[in-house]
Amino acid sequence: MSKTYSICLLPGDGIGPEIIAEGTKVLDALGKKYDTEFIYEEALIGGIAIDETGSALPPETLEAAHKSDAVLLAAVGGPKWDTTDPEKPRPEQGLLGIRKELGLYANLRPIKIFKPLADASSLKPEVIEGVDMMIVRELTGGLYFGERGREYDKEGCGTNGAAGQRAFDTLEYSEYEVERIVRHAFETARKRSKKVHSIDKANVLESSRMWREIAHRVAKDYPDVEIVDQLVDNTAMQLVNHPAQFDVVVTENMFGDILSDEASMLTGSLGMLASASLGDGTALYEPSHGSAPDIAGQGIANPLAQVLSVEMMLRYSFDMDEAADDISRAIEEVLNEGWRTGDIANESTPRDNIVGTAKMGDLIVEKL
Repeated sequence: MSKTYSICLLPGDGIGPEIIAEGTKVLDALGKKYDTEFIYEEALIGGIAIDETGSALPPETLEAAHKSDAVLLAAVGGPKWDTTDPEKPRPEQGLLGIRKELGLYANLRPIKIFKPLADASSLKPEVIEGVDMMIVRELTGGLYFGERGREYDKEGCGTNGAAGQRAFDTLEYSEYEVERIVRHAFETARKRSKKVHSIDKANVLESSRMWREIAHRVAKDYPDVEIVDQLVDNTAMQLVNHPAQFDVVVTENMFGDILSDEASMLTGSLGMLASASLGDGTALYEPSHGSAPDIAGQGIANPLAQVLSVEMMLRYSFDMDEAADDISRAIEEVLNEGWRTGDIANESTPRDNIVGTAKMGDLIVEKL
């Protein structure tokens, strides 16, 4: 083989092992086509890691991730590990932790309408026509990583002035954190339609006022790119009212978490959306959906978001744009032929065209 890449595989929980198997199936097929070898090392993360090691992110997983060329993750979490006890580990800590430890501060979530699935959206076809946006979310700052705590038996915090609990989470950002994510968004916009919506809550939050100041300072270095300031609540409304107005959307961690999930439903299914987390270390690629424990082990999960995360990995980590384009084309062809997993099927989908996880992967490989 002329090229060799090492990939840290993190199947995680729920449907994770099923869908990541289809991702590697596609990678292996492309490896043969492009004289490239992909070497996999599987590691634990999330709930299964808690069960086996007591930690959602064992040291061995971080070691495997650091020495790989890319990390491919499937999904973490499930009701088995749900807890409100701040002393107990939670699966999501594994995901937040690996992003932090790898220095992955930029999350890219492409939101694009696949024409064969336009009728799967809850919005009218004329509203979602032309939707093709990239949400750039800051990943390692804000509420999710700020100081937090809980106090008990604090006077005045209970009902009718009695003693009770008090909890707090701190939303904080440093200047460099804002500048680097905004700059990433402008660089991305230069390769697209040269328009950036910078999302904040500057009418209320001091952190947002700093965000806006820095965004406009960075914008001066990109005179060819238009910047639009927009409040987060207005953005939430505009995403369902006129989503085609957006090209690149950049925002802080929690706002980005919420808005990207809202935007994902423009396509009709989270099962069609991938994401890339980039930064100073090894990049991480994953579907945008969760672990779907209710259907785990049934072989009916939609693997397309996982396969699309492979597409992003080929594009951003391995500079294999032609192979990435092959995946996009193959998925489009499979959908055009009417093949569907249950989550993207509708009442008009022929029963024989509704396929399981492995069959959908096989259909994509046939088109590569």
